[in-house]
Amino acid sequence: MRYMLLIYSAERERTPEEMRSVGEGHIALMQEAERRGALIAASPLEPTSTATTVRNRGGEVLVSDGPFAETKEQLAGYYLLECANLDEAIEWAGRIPTSCLGGEGCVEVRPLRKIAPETAALAPSASFIANG
Repeated sequence: MRYMLLIYSAERERTPEEMRSVGEGHIALMQEAERRGALIAASPLEPTSTATTVRNRGGEVLVSDGPFAETKEQLAGYYLLECANLDEAIEWAGRIPTSCLGGEGCVEVRPLRKIAPETAALAPSASFIANG
């Protein structure tokens, strides 16, 4: 089953040492997940200052700068992994280097919903989920 591991962290200035430590931790984790056949994709996100939020209200598309909600922790990145079960996904999530910076951050683990094959045929780009 595929799981999305959503990394939340407070946006703040980090020292070069913190950045290097966290970066090295992510690289090592990605390499291991790839070696074990679990890694599908992973990436950090740009800061919320680069976000654009799009809403469709009764056919009217509204666009605003910034994230959807103002919160202490922001979505900072993700891992998309193939795991045998939730326990394995939680094991990977517990190793993501987010909380090592002063105890901040968390990882939300969510299974991807499978799309029925007949629905996937209508949206070919989504067929990888149906086959996953």
